[in-house]
Amino acid sequence: MMRARPLKVALLGCGVVGSEVARIMTTHAADLAARIGAPVELAGVAVRRPDRVREGIDPSLVTTDATALVKRGDIDVVVEVIGGIEPARTLITTAFEHGASVVSANKALLAQDGAALHAAAEVNGRDLYYEAAVAGAIPLIRPLRESLAGDKVNRVLGIVNGTTNFILDKMDSTGAGYQEALDEATALGYAEADPTADVEGFDAAAKAAILAGIAFHTRVRLDDVYREGMTEVTAADIASARRMGCTIKLLAICERAADGESVTARVHPAMIPLSHPLASVREAYNAVFVESEAAGQLMFYGPGAGGAPTASAVLGDLVAVCRNRLAASRGPGESAYTRLPVSPMGKVVTRYHISLDVADKPGVLAQVATVFAEHGVSIDTVRQSGKDGEASLVVVTHRAHDAALSGTVEALRNLDTVRGVASIMRVEGE
Repeated sequence: MMRARPLKVALLGCGVVGSEVARIMTTHAADLAARIGAPVELAGVAVRRPDRVREGIDPSLVTTDATALVKRGDIDVVVEVIGGIEPARTLITTAFEHGASVVSANKALLAQDGAALHAAAEVNGRDLYYEAAVAGAIPLIRPLRESLAGDKVNRVLGIVNGTTNFILDKMDSTGAGYQEALDEATALGYAEADPTADVEGFDAAAKAAILAGIAFHTRVRLDDVYREGMTEVTAADIASARRMGCTIKLLAICERAADGESVTARVHPAMIPLSHPLASVREAYNAVFVESEAAGQLMFYGPGAGGAPTASAVLGDLVAVCRNRLAASRGPGESAYTRLPVSPMGKVVTRYHISLDVADKPGVLAQVATVFAEHGVSIDTVRQSGKDGEASLVVVTHRAHDAALSGTVEALRNLDTVRGVASIMRVEGE
């Protein structure tokens, strides 16, 4: 039997995602009520610019006083889609204190202060859900938090930023340079006017922190994630990857150490074999590859951004939180019982692709090989080409520690026969 009194929802933010959330709540009201067991009512919408026309939203619901909205005692769920650290953090904790559960899409805040937010939810007996914070419409947080709760996840490897994937895909498929591909992404609306958060890896790093914390039941903050952007990837790197039977993706990689005593979380460009499932992820799509002991290898794929896809994830959380509210129960909170340390990048073991500009004369390869050997880095393959006294030397290593590779590169720079290090790229997804 359906409850007559509606569950009241406060919406913080009414931009691309927020407006879609409001639209779906209105157009699918009957279906949502049937799935939840009670009607859901939009009780207020907090915005910064109240004079803007918002189609389908009753103007009487619009307010600039977000604090007053979340303090209302009749609000059951607060949906936060304003982003950023403040005032989102204060508004969320205030909502908990005044009896509301929270659905958020705020990856930056969760990566920085997720533990404190979970603690506030716990103290006040409320839910904190955030499926939309990672990979848009792709169901990923809930599978990790619930479906795989009885399994042991060892690795999460994924493309979690659509802008960078679009740029790298265009560079690979058309031969375009970085700037040309970025300009196309901007024209199509995939890249912001200031694309720094995407192309420098900040967006992906926040998502990696969230994924690692959930997958490994430990606390991982944004500061724990090693980050490299993809602005230095060149057409020559793309071509070199192709010659190896690889493509280049900006990856978020979260791993449990072989001994199980630590974890790592990192974001950087990497070559992956064309045979790997992630290699076929095109344009602005996202995909995440999960490896666990019992389930084996799982892949989650779909649109990772955009108003409607992200709103889909928000509404899924809203339904779950409302069901919990009706049942006087709570969903899963923070699981950080393992308390595993996050190892620095220097301890990460992977393969490397190093492109060197060298003198074209006898003995150069022997000198380079000696440097690798002295630093304990084993060479897998070498490719050399050149003429007129200049040459290019491409070295692909076996798996080695990042710290050992860094020492190797420093020593190579000191060789008279090495004119420069053109590029260094990690090789993943073996």
